[in-house]
Amino acid sequence: MKQTEISKIIEPMATSDGAGVKLKRSIGTPLIDYLDPFLMLDEFGSENKDDYIGGFPPHPHRGIETVTYMLNGEFEHEDSTGAKGKMSSGDVQWMKTGGGIIHSEMPAMSEGKLHGFQLWVNMPAKLKMNKPEYIYIDAKQMKVHKDSEKKIKIIAGKFGKVEGPVKGHNIEPIYLDVELEKDKEFDFDLPSTHNSFLYLIDGEIKVGDKNHEQVNNSTLIILTKGKKLKVKGISKSKFLLISGKPIGEPIARGGPFVMNTKEEILKAIEDYHNGNFVR
Repeated sequence: MKQTEISKIIEPMATSDGAGVKLKRSIGTPLIDYLDPFLMLDEFGSENKDDYIGGFPPHPHRGIETVTYMLNGEFEHEDSTGAKGKMSSGDVQWMKTGGGIIHSEMPAMSEGKLHGFQLWVNMPAKLKMNKPEYIYIDAKQMKVHKDSEKKIKIIAGKFGKVEGPVKGHNIEPIYLDVELEKDKEFDFDLPSTHNSFLYLIDGEIKVGDKNHEQVNNSTLIILTKGKKLKVKGISKSKFLLISGKPIGEPIARGGPFVMNTKEEILKAIEDYHNGNFVR
């Protein structure tokens, strides 16, 4: 069985988005533009309200899915489908933007720690113009595996016999939040067809059997394609494991729009400005 090893270690780039929210971006940068089917990965986190209080006022999307995972704090979501909700610590918002959605994500707190992630997932051409869909997953719905060595929250995919709430998705996603004790191991069988990565949130880990440079907090670890993943906690650690089946289609980007051709991007911009965007 082929061992999964580290392909590349990437330090996120500091940036900002929305109304000045400070971020660390690790996918969707000059270092790694795209890891099919993943278009972007942002970590937002600060105890300084000035870093997040502006939030993400109303803005459009077409052709992607956004997956927001809150570790600490609260965000309020509202969109053009009529969906509204408050995300709290441990909650997940999985939004399929399809042919067009306008939404906002604003902090529902004026002080304290805000910490979370947003992942952009590409959609295949046949689904890009579908009706938008908003999926809210309460932390209480999450399945958790816990033993003396590790705690695993399963958002998508399976760990052992425990299956997460996101099912029947075209990219067959795996999204795990893993807390690993010092000197203990996390072993997982990955689909050999998938592109996969780890995001180390806290601590220090060793991946596979080969020697590699030290991996610090807030680090993206791109994995080689293989079957057997082995992660050892050099210290008590917390990381995300995310994996998905590649779509293998051309990509055209235009800010919040991701389609297959430049012409489709221009049509999205035209639809938005002409008031024909929301489906």
